[in-house]
This record gives sequence, C-alpha cells and structure tokens, in this order.
Amino acid sequence: MTHENSNDKTQQTPPASEGIPAPEGPANLIDTDYVIGQDNITTNTFGFDVDLHGKVFTISSLVILVFVILTLALQTEVGPWFEGLRNWLTSHLTWVFLLGANVFVVLSLVLIFTPLGKVRIGGAHAKPDYSYMGWFAMLFAAGMGIGLMFYGVSEPLTHFSTSMAGTTMENGVRTDWAPLGGAAGDEQGAISLGMAATIFHWGLHPWGAYAIVGLALALFSFNKGLPLTMRSIFYPILGERVWGWPGHLIDILAVFATLFGLATSLGLGAQQAAAGLQYLFDIPPSKLTMVILIVGITAVALLSILAGVDKGVQRLSQINMGLAALLLLFVIAVGPTVMILTGFFENLGSYLKFLPELANPFGRDDVNFSQGWTAFYWAWWIAWSPFVGMFIARVSRGRTVREFLIAVLLVPSIVSVLWMTAFGGTAIGQVINDGFTGVQNAALEVKLFAMLGQLPLAEITSFIGIVLVIVFFVTSSDSGSLVIDSITAGGKVDAPKAQRIFWAIMEGAIAIALLLGGGLEALQAMAVSTGLPFTIILLVGCYSIVKGLMSEPKAIK
Repeated sequence: MTHENSNDKTQQTPPASEGIPAPEGPANLIDTDYVIGQDNITTNTFGFDVDLHGKVFTISSLVILVFVILTLALQTEVGPWFEGLRNWLTSHLTWVFLLGANVFVVLSLVLIFTPLGKVRIGGAHAKPDYSYMGWFAMLFAAGMGIGLMFYGVSEPLTHFSTSMAGTTMENGVRTDWAPLGGAAGDEQGAISLGMAATIFHWGLHPWGAYAIVGLALALFSFNKGLPLTMRSIFYPILGERVWGWPGHLIDILAVFATLFGLATSLGLGAQQAAAGLQYLFDIPPSKLTMVILIVGITAVALLSILAGVDKGVQRLSQINMGLAALLLLFVIAVGPTVMILTGFFENLGSYLKFLPELANPFGRDDVNFSQGWTAFYWAWWIAWSPFVGMFIARVSRGRTVREFLIAVLLVPSIVSVLWMTAFGGTAIGQVINDGFTGVQNAALEVKLFAMLGQLPLAEITSFIGIVLVIVFFVTSSDSGSLVIDSITAGGKVDAPKAQRIFWAIMEGAIAIALLLGGGLEALQAMAVSTGLPFTIILLVGCYSIVKGLMSEPKAIK
C-alpha cells in the first residue's frame, strides 16, 4: 500500500537518527508499520556500542567464522574441494549467469530511454550529495579497481594468444581457450576478437548488475522510506513478510555474496602486490608475504573507516582516480600511442560486432572460454553487486534514474575500454612489433609489471602500480564493511563504527583463509557459489524495480 507524499517531507519517513534522509518533494512512500532497527539488539558491550539485527548478524557471523576456522584447519583437504565446486558450477550452470547478466543490461538500457528515467532518487526536489568528480571517483574505485590492475594486461594478451592459436578438439570436445571460433593465424583478427572478449567482461554486463542493485536499493530506501538493505527491494513481491524470515534469508545471502566477492578481489590484490614487491625489491611472493599484506592493508582500511565516508572513502577514491589516470596517460604517451588511440575506436567496434555471440547463453562450443572466463566473471560481478550496488546507492542520492544509469553503466565501461586498450594493447604491441614474449610467459600476477618493465621509468610506474593495488584494496575493504554493516544492522546507515571494524577484519580473515586453503581456485569457487543464488534473487528483483519506478513522480527541474 502506498500513498503520495507531495508536501509533508517527514510523513512515513524514518527518524533522522537512522541516517536515511526523508524524500525531498513528491515521493511515493510505502505505508508500512515497520520501523528501521526495530528488530535490532542495542547495547554496550566491553565499552563498544552495538546496534545489530539479531538474526541476520548472528547467523551470518557464525557461519563465516566456522568457514574460516575449517578452511584454515583443513588446508590440504579443502583445496581440491574448492576446485571441484567451481568446475561443477561453471560447467552446469553457465547459461544461468549469462542469461541473467543479459537481462540486467537490457533492463538498464530500456530504463534510460523511457519516461521512468526522469524519476529522481531521493524525491523530485532532491539535490546530489556529491560533485560529478567525487561521484565518478567513488563509482569507479568501488566497482573495478583491483580487477583492472590484475587483468588489464593479462586478459587482452591471453585472449589474443588463444585466438591466434585457434581451436583444438579431443574426443569431439574443444580443449582450447579461444573465445568463439578463434582466429587461427590471423593477427589482426585475433587482436579484434581478443579485445572484444576482454571488453565484454569489463563493459556493460558487469555494470548492468551493479546498476540494477544500486538503483533498486536507492529507490526503495530514499524514495520509498524502507531500510537500506537487500530485503527492501522485495517489498512489492513479499509485502510485510519481507520483515520476517524470507527477508532475513535474503539479507544473509547478501552478506555471504558480499564477503566472498570481496575476498576474491582482496586475494587477487594481495597476489599482485606481492608479485610487484618481488619484481621491485626481490621479496619472495610467499603466502606469508600475502598474509602480511592483507593484515597491513586491512589495518589501513580500519583507519579509513574511522575517518568516515567523506574523509575516508571519497578521498582515497579521488587519490586512486588521480594515480590511475596518471598511469594510464603515461602508458598512452610512451607506449604505442597511435595504436592505442586508433585501437580504442576499433576495439569498441569489435565489441559491438561480437557482442551478440559472446553474450549467447546457449549452444556454445567455446566451453573453456564461456565457463572458465565468462561464467566466473559474471558470478564474481553478481557476488560483488550487493556491495557495489549498496555503496553507489548511498552516494547517488539526488540523481535522476537516467543520470544514474548513464553514469553507472556507460561512463565506467568507456574508461574500462580505454584502460584495456592501453595496457593490453601495449602488451600485444610488444609481442607483435618488438618480439618481446616476456609478458606472455610471465605469471598472471606479474604481467602488469613485465609490461611496464619495457617502458621508461619502469621502477617508478611499477611502484605506482603497487600503490594503486593497495589503495584499491583499502577502498574495497572500507566500502565493503560499510555495506555489510548496513545489512546486518537492519538497514541503518549510521550504525556504530565498531561493527564496521569487525566486518573489515572478517573480510581480511576470509581472504587469508581462502588463499591458504586453496589459492586462486578457492577464491573463484566461493565467488561463483555465492553469485549463483544471487543471480536468481536479482532476476526477481528486476520486477520490483519496474513496479517501484512506475509509482514514482517524475523529477522537477
């Protein structure tokens, strides 16, 4: 049941103490007796204020603690189990991930071009909380940071190499890793296909998942007056039952997805930072080094948490944006500049050309590529979507739906294309033009530094690369703890900082446990396994978004 709130800004809105501002101007609030935080446990324990949703926090934290303890205690046994889990999920359910990601992109694009795009987040008179630059910086740092650093060189080069090698068959099954049908012996064709496959993984589809979650959370919190938590999206479907066990389970799944999606990124970041330290300072990239890195960076994230969103996450995000832009411009300037600049538009064209085939969820012959690359990526992005979605929802109040979707969907995709073209194109150019195969032969986490090593000022740029990985690591940990704390605090956005500190520590602990208990396979397995149920949840949530937007008044300029 809803009612129009055209004049009274406080009617049916949460109290100011809960941190969710009332809609400004006309907004169609949901009429519910639920009060944010009514099921919370509020107390002071050992000198720390506590304000937690009893069921969601208790179940989430206990299950995760048991997981960490068992993974650390049974390191030898769990490694093969993680690998088997990942392989089974991607081999049997790839079509679910691909189909779901397609739905998210199509819905986002449709909303941009319909009158629903005129709805303003936070009410028809709401003003943006952040400038465009501050907003873009936080969007980009939260959504793609460590991944671009880790895969920016390796993925374009890998897809180029596998495309060039063509296809191989054993017992009627393809055993190669080439996307689609490959481009055997065709250098230009391999570049085109390899870059298209890379952009496919870093363009519209991942940001489509983020956009859907972010828009849904922002709409139902800032316009409908519901808690900023995943269960609120499902009010149009579940009604008041969303405050009971169906809602508890949705939020618990969101906690698991966020934690394991983050742990995957933190583990990758630790591996790459350790590889960079070996490259520059000859420090062995052992598991001990990675554990020390995770502990140290988590400690820095705790300082950022204490500083708050405006002083902590926003400033770190802007520092990251500046450093990333500096490194990108440097590679464009001293690398194959003409190849990069012309390649940007050529790669965009290749992406659009191959997009229908790459996005096809059924009847694929390129099983290694579609299962080993695409399905893992889609599961990883979807596992990340509660984290990124809730974070961008919190910083996007005052934007119209159209403005939100264009910014979240298109701007980061364009930047990702430029990044992959510059870094991946430079590495491919080193192979084709210079005959340098060092990047091709380097380990995954070392490829960035091997590529930079062939350019001027290699030690300086490699050091900047390590700093970028670390700062992306910090902003992800800080932002992630902010989101998980909001979910486990019943939707409150100003819960005690001690709770965010707890979750930041848990993120680091899970990353350490997974690295020690199975390495990259364990990280990927948990991202895929938590991404699967959340794909189903988000597909159902798409209906709620459309229904919620249709009841909203349009923005007043």
